[in-house]
Amino acid sequence: MNEQRLVETFFKYVTIDSESLFEREFAVELAKDFENLGCSIHFDKAGEKIGGNIGNLYCTFRGNDEKESIMFSAHMDTVKPGKNIKPVVRDGMIKSFGDTILGADDKAGIAVIIELLRRIKEENIDCPTIEFIFTIAEEMGLKGALNLDYSRINSKSGIILDVGGKAGKIISAAPGHVVLDGTFIGVSSHAGSNPESGKSSVRMACEAISNMKLQRIDRETTANISGMFSDCATNIISERTRILGEVRSLNPEKLEKQMNHMLGKIEKACKKYNGKFEGGFTETYKSYKYPEKDEFIEKLRMACENEGVDSKICASGGGSDANIMIENGIKAINFSCGMEKSHSLEEEVSIEELKKVVNILVEFIKKNLKKS
Repeated sequence: MNEQRLVETFFKYVTIDSESLFEREFAVELAKDFENLGCSIHFDKAGEKIGGNIGNLYCTFRGNDEKESIMFSAHMDTVKPGKNIKPVVRDGMIKSFGDTILGADDKAGIAVIIELLRRIKEENIDCPTIEFIFTIAEEMGLKGALNLDYSRINSKSGIILDVGGKAGKIISAAPGHVVLDGTFIGVSSHAGSNPESGKSSVRMACEAISNMKLQRIDRETTANISGMFSDCATNIISERTRILGEVRSLNPEKLEKQMNHMLGKIEKACKKYNGKFEGGFTETYKSYKYPEKDEFIEKLRMACENEGVDSKICASGGGSDANIMIENGIKAINFSCGMEKSHSLEEEVSIEELKKVVNILVEFIKKNLKKS
């Protein structure tokens, strides 16, 4: 394992700004690195569709055609504040200087993936054709994955490096997700001289929200109202109030039940105050759950054990590009890449864990991919 090279690559990547929709500079540099390693390169038009400055990146490394091709994937964008990141090493941990995120989500995954390819080439490993897919705008609701050109991807299975935690963590299930966006509509009037004529949309929203079951609903389901917006002067009974929220569940039936519960409270509040509601829920992605002894997961788990790493199979509370890729026919498994405290100024990644993930994936490529 070339530890210095792995760390230097990670440092290089996180110091190139790539907040969501502004991934171009980083994507171009990443494409050059993979092209120098013998990959064919392609960008799609996803950025144009969603208002970004670059599309998703496809890098293909031609291998043994007698073996089934496989995909490795990570996302290129980072959350804010992600400009002028200054990584430092303290006691074997890479952290940011403290005024930005680190960007390990998901550049730890990308650094692992390119080190995997370097190892394959240096050790002359007999590998299948590998498709490396790097998406944009994952942090904005998986928009890159939603706009991938799946006709360009031949692999039927793949590993996504986009999970926090120690090496060996395997995500076997993830929730479906819906977003609530709607507006309560009442009647405006002067709050001082004629309040009786008003129908307060704010009052409707507060009534509905206060009667909703929110946050942790059960072991598989969560719900949240993230905001309520009504821009009026204090002397105006507000005509329109917008609310935003979400529901997540590993169980599609529970997801629908919670949606209906929240819509029922909205309807009841509107009826009470003689108003109405425009909007509703929109699906972002569907849930998935792999069988307990899924063959692909067992191969990855065995690679962990062969490298002396304990595997941990668990469900996630959030979605990832895996949700979208699975809907499009790719058996995508999300695998940890050592990052911790993502989306915070305390974000960090262990150098030792990064090395373990690379070693596991090298072992996986060497021993666990069958011939077609």
